[in-house]
Amino acid sequence: MIETLKNAWKIPDLRKRILFTLMMIVVYRLGSSIPVPGINREVVRQMFEGGNAGLLDFFDLMSGGSFKQFTIFALNIYPYITASIILNLLTIAIPKLEEIAKREDGKQKIAQFTRYLTVVLALIQATAYAVGFFNSALISKSALSIITVVLTLTAGTAFLMWLGEEITDKGIGNGISLIIFSGIVSRIPAGIGTTLGLMQAGQVNIIEIIAFLIFALAVVVMVIAVQQGERKIPVQYAKRVIGRKMYGGQNTHIPLKVLMSGVIPVIFASSLLAFPQTLAFFFKGDFVNWVEKYLSVAGNPGIYVYTILNIILIIFFTYFYTAIQFNPFEYANNLKQHGGFIPGIRPGKPTANYLNKVLTRITIIGAITLAAIATMPTLIFSFTNLNLNFGGTALLIVVGVALETMKQIESQMLMRHYKGFLN
Repeated sequence: MIETLKNAWKIPDLRKRILFTLMMIVVYRLGSSIPVPGINREVVRQMFEGGNAGLLDFFDLMSGGSFKQFTIFALNIYPYITASIILNLLTIAIPKLEEIAKREDGKQKIAQFTRYLTVVLALIQATAYAVGFFNSALISKSALSIITVVLTLTAGTAFLMWLGEEITDKGIGNGISLIIFSGIVSRIPAGIGTTLGLMQAGQVNIIEIIAFLIFALAVVVMVIAVQQGERKIPVQYAKRVIGRKMYGGQNTHIPLKVLMSGVIPVIFASSLLAFPQTLAFFFKGDFVNWVEKYLSVAGNPGIYVYTILNIILIIFFTYFYTAIQFNPFEYANNLKQHGGFIPGIRPGKPTANYLNKVLTRITIIGAITLAAIATMPTLIFSFTNLNLNFGGTALLIVVGVALETMKQIESQMLMRHYKGFLN
């Protein structure tokens, strides 16, 4: 990996992209320290000294610490992720949107709709913060003060959305994922400090910490294995004579990856599961306690309800995102038009059915692996005193995004004939 980065640094264009990405991440982290105007920070600090820690730790982790400090990026990028989920589902459910998506400029149109919906969702969530959970921290309860908070938080999300798109276009790619990644990584020192404090107090023993480190290493190995795993479907092309030249006749293969979706299903699932907890911020007291008890990892039986829903959503989004990326019927038709066929399988619909069957079988392996990695640490932490603020979802996102980023760098290097880490 180090050799890959050294080789990448030697390429001027790629070096420029890496520096741009790092600069954007620095901007994000600096913005995470700018407080929302009109907020009494001492009151905010006192709010998090009491209960609901488990419920709120998740929001703080995924926002890179912005939530508990109530900074301009407290909403983080999650309204954008929720908007993306909604647009993806609607594109399949509504024929008109599906038609728009298939146009030449369809991708840009859907992206535009996603931005509009992001702003709407951010306004709703920001209002929930201003009039609900964080209302007691407002210096002034006037309408102007509430509007200022709502607009500031919404603008923060809109800025992060732009930042992510800039990283994708001008940086090394995966802009939105890298924002989430950098936020989670920034919380690791705090989690380590908390755990060391518990160890000194005798509440955590060294065996539990070593066990977690071994598990984290196993996660890295499993994620790399499942993301690199693929099923190669052999393909042959019939020989064709055009004019005086003969074309075709070569053998190749279709690489069907075990996990085409990457860690996107995990991000989508965590975003949806955070939605009812977001609604709780419209209210205070009993309703927040009910959500924490039944719908969060901090509650009992909430941890089990959350885990089951998380598994279901991860498996669903793994198949859903795979279906978006790879259409067996379109692929089979293209294969047939170019004279290609899978040995032993008739061209056309039989080929599509075969590809769909194989893809369905290998995707379940990736989906179950993702679900297991995302949920196991949460359950482990519930039976130990470890408090790394770093559950399975966060661990999986960090490893997965790091691996995908390396792939992005390598794809740039391969065009320039450089050897990379994954090869």
